[in-house]
Amino acid sequence: MIKEFTNQKIDLFKVCVIIPTYNNCKTLARVIDGVLLYTTNIIVVNDGATDATLEILKNYPQIQQIHLSKNKGKGNALRIGLAHAQKHNFKYAITIDSDGQHFSEDIPVFITALEKAENKNILLIGARNMNQESVPKKSSFGNKFSNFWFWVETGIKLKDTQSGYRLYPLEELAKLNFYTSKFEFEIEVIVKAAWNDIIVKNVPVKVLYDETERVSHFRPFKDFTRISILNTWLVMVTFLYIKPRNFFQNLKKKGIKRFFVEDFLGSHDSPTKKALSIALGTFIGLSPFWGFHTVLVFFLAITLKLNKVIAFGFSNLSLPPFIPFIIYASSKIGQFILGTNYSYTIEEISTDFEVFKHLKTYIVGSFSLAIISATLLGVFSYVFFVIFHKKINHNE
Repeated sequence: MIKEFTNQKIDLFKVCVIIPTYNNCKTLARVIDGVLLYTTNIIVVNDGATDATLEILKNYPQIQQIHLSKNKGKGNALRIGLAHAQKHNFKYAITIDSDGQHFSEDIPVFITALEKAENKNILLIGARNMNQESVPKKSSFGNKFSNFWFWVETGIKLKDTQSGYRLYPLEELAKLNFYTSKFEFEIEVIVKAAWNDIIVKNVPVKVLYDETERVSHFRPFKDFTRISILNTWLVMVTFLYIKPRNFFQNLKKKGIKRFFVEDFLGSHDSPTKKALSIALGTFIGLSPFWGFHTVLVFFLAITLKLNKVIAFGFSNLSLPPFIPFIIYASSKIGQFILGTNYSYTIEEISTDFEVFKHLKTYIVGSFSLAIISATLLGVFSYVFFVIFHKKINHNE
């Protein structure tokens, strides 16, 4: 009954199952047979296999098959399979590895989650129990490593970001651009999905690591290096583009007044957290780290678990129109601290950056201004938020 029900839902939601495979002849037939219990909407992408894969697939004329002449990586095979599925009018694709670690009995888990989801623009990742004894330690570590960077890049906490057992929304993915072709694609796709308002979440699935049958093509040094390079790039894009974009989109959508009331005053964070976020943003905005303010404020806000929106907002004290005044004030404070005296006006600073001949004076003054301003604004905002929260609680 469950299989018949799942089969009906698979057809209703126009779901197919994609199986990328490369030299997994020991387990491939078992994986295909398991999926066939639920649907014949199967696309196997043979990624240039050199074992008995071709002979095995001849026994399955009822399923769609794509044969690549040369092995180009799992990411490439997945991208070809996803494009093929969308071209053939499927709306969703479940991907399942051919090494036997996934159970076809978990297909209903994905279908049920899709059915229950109010927003069907969703990407589901099978969350494996990575703490069981059969799971290799390197796989468990790699998953934790990937989970951390996914959180940094998207703000979303997941239990498993490396599982190949997934459900993809094909129409939404077709709008995105991807550049990777090997194992790192499975990271690129979920990060870019989250950046573009696709819901990314886990669903629980079982996992089997049978070292006598399983063939892993993951190359520890090469693939880990590629993944690290990708994460470095994604983090840079996150801090330099995605976070600021989201901030200004939210600001534009709500308007300044509503944004101030909901995201600033109405935030559920404590007065202490809000005040520290303001202090952090003010310090970074006035510090001499020109060109790195956005990266620093988001990195530190995430690391210190502060309010990213508030911190970023106050870091914009260093917007271009204010820069001459900040430099002038920093220089004057620096002169006072170091006991020196130089004569120039704000107008001269705006047109002539000779002031940077006195770089030591500027840097000392800049950090001093940042510390003083951050402290004063932090204390003032803390008192303000304490009074504000008491007033709100009293009215309630």
